[in-house]
Amino acid sequence: MPKNSKMIKKELEDEVIESAKDLLSNEDAADDAFKKSELIVDVQKENHTDPKVSNIKDERRGWNNRLQYILAQIGFSVGLGNVWRFPYLCQKNGGGAYLLPFFILLMIVGIPLFFLELALGQRIRRGSIGVWNYISPKLGGIGFTSCVVSLFVAFYYNVIIGWSVFYFSQSFQFPLPWDNCPLVKNATHTLVEPECEKSSDTTYYWYRKALDISSSISEGGGLNWKMTISLLVAWAMVCFAMIKGIQSSEKIVYFSSLSPYVILICFLVRSLFLEGSIYGIRHMFTPQLEKMLEPQTWREAATQVFFALDLGFGGVIAFSSYSKRDNNCQFDAVLVPLVNFFTSILATLVVFAVLGFKANVINKKCIEENAIMIEKFLKMGSIPQAIIPPHIKISTITAEAYHEVYDIIKRVKGEEFPALDLRYCKVEDELNKEVQGIGLAFIAFTEAMTHFPLAPLWSVLFFLMLINLGLSSMFGFIEGIITPVVDSFKVSKELVTVICCLLAFCIGLIFVQRSGNYFVVMFDGYSATLPLLIVVIFENIAVSFVYGADKFMEDLRDMLGFAPYRYYYYLWKYITPLVLVFLLITSTVNMILSPPGYDAWNKDKASKEFLRYPTWAMVICISVVVLALLPIPAVFIIRCFNLMENSSGNLASVAYKRGRVLKEPVNLEGDDASLIHENSSEMSSPNLGKNIYRKQSGSPTLDTAPNGRYGIGYLMADVVDMPDLPESDL
Repeated sequence: MPKNSKMIKKELEDEVIESAKDLLSNEDAADDAFKKSELIVDVQKENHTDPKVSNIKDERRGWNNRLQYILAQIGFSVGLGNVWRFPYLCQKNGGGAYLLPFFILLMIVGIPLFFLELALGQRIRRGSIGVWNYISPKLGGIGFTSCVVSLFVAFYYNVIIGWSVFYFSQSFQFPLPWDNCPLVKNATHTLVEPECEKSSDTTYYWYRKALDISSSISEGGGLNWKMTISLLVAWAMVCFAMIKGIQSSEKIVYFSSLSPYVILICFLVRSLFLEGSIYGIRHMFTPQLEKMLEPQTWREAATQVFFALDLGFGGVIAFSSYSKRDNNCQFDAVLVPLVNFFTSILATLVVFAVLGFKANVINKKCIEENAIMIEKFLKMGSIPQAIIPPHIKISTITAEAYHEVYDIIKRVKGEEFPALDLRYCKVEDELNKEVQGIGLAFIAFTEAMTHFPLAPLWSVLFFLMLINLGLSSMFGFIEGIITPVVDSFKVSKELVTVICCLLAFCIGLIFVQRSGNYFVVMFDGYSATLPLLIVVIFENIAVSFVYGADKFMEDLRDMLGFAPYRYYYYLWKYITPLVLVFLLITSTVNMILSPPGYDAWNKDKASKEFLRYPTWAMVICISVVVLALLPIPAVFIIRCFNLMENSSGNLASVAYKRGRVLKEPVNLEGDDASLIHENSSEMSSPNLGKNIYRKQSGSPTLDTAPNGRYGIGYLMADVVDMPDLPESDL
């Protein structure tokens, strides 16, 4: 072996091999365990004719191009919540006044945490389990919790896609099946279905025809076969799209990520020409500034920011682990959240324009019904004809004229006015009715589309958009599960994908019972909120305080080729943790104070009523939260007390080459008394490969390094006083 590293540098140009003496000199003198270690360096000679040159490269397959990667991240972050939850929160929390808190929290919470996950995946090139095992083995449970939460969310999220598949299949008919209430015949008459007449045609179709919903969560009612088949179709689409990992999903990402924008723009253009759409848009941008002073507005804005970017699921880390090492993830961390924000605004414009049109239709119907009542009262003499202005004709009354007549009648009749049961019929009253989530997509929006010209076409486009939005998010959830498992256990990705989808479909049958909608609401409220908040808090703490924010900034500078903005350092270390802890406390308090229950459909009343969860359902709610969080303390205890023995035998050696890590099987046999072994082998690369690992003297078992990680490669990556040391992927 050459006598010093300078000769090696000169001979190998840009390759660096430290001598064993230099390496050991950087270690703590008190570290006797490491002093007894053996360093094995496999020096492989050049052979330009050997076809194994590809072994030098990182074997982890990446995205074909940067556009695919960006679209995948955008598709994962932009989901169903952008279409129905953001507009609802905007409507509930003061219209335009809600946008400012949301944007502020996006800048101080969303973008920094999104950058954190992007950088970790790109730097370490592993899924969530591998990333957090590297950052701190004792906190390795963070990755397992991310996988569990992703699985829980995937169970019910794909059910929503299944609902969209069902409505999509029913949209190819005219008139639409939810356009009118069905008729029922008795012995003598044909009547409108009472349940539909008491509610509305779209509400009846959703609860009775689509879900065939039971009256409570305790009443299972058996499987709904229409929804079971739709769920099977949804999981089949996910499985076929993900079976080859990003190799298959990257071909679909163009359509699943871009088509929703085309459809949203088409809807916006069409809705702007609908009568009354301006009422909805004006309602959206009219800020109720007093709402900004309410803590609930900021809490809900922070929660929406958190879930809009899908932080903590592991999908962001998984996708970024396939990007190039020198990719400018700092730019991506700003681009994707801003695209998400403007997508939410675009979707909200569409929703409010359509709701404005719907409110105008309902308002006209209200005026017509009340005008008929006024004519009736005039004929009966209950209202004197003389009080009606002569220029107003009740039969063709306009909204402005109706409000004028209404005010006159109210003033004249005085205390007798309530007995007339007349309504004011104001568009704003309809717009102020809060419609969220499922109700917005499958009831309010479908009702509005029945009034569109060419209604089936718009219905097909709308539910196609929902399917694509859901699928692009599902790709992230499934990738967040599969990538860590494949990285950790080295199993076939195709096999893991098929097993995961099949298992999820079988468990998902719970959600397609007649009571399945109640389980969807349960899992949506309990399976993700608290576990993900805790996951992201631990992520922030692990990087900023355990691994070290300064060290992480240095790693980013080495990876990116430039220093990231110092702005992120202060947010990671001080601001973001405080905001996350505040959000965790307020969310926990809100969950405790809110009565644990759900809105059940009462068939007799044809309306929803609030019911409390039975005891067994509360056990499920608590169990879901506990199971999701259990890996964090479990792994911590196991690592602290060494309850599981480290695997022995052959471990992969680590070769450094310009920041890449190559893992090759090595033979641990040899003379334990020798500190350095040099083995020569033929190799095709013009650069020499080095396999470096440590072995405990006198034992074939490989121990962990003082930093808790396996092998000298991990240890070398943690040494800060070695300026000549090449950086490692790990």
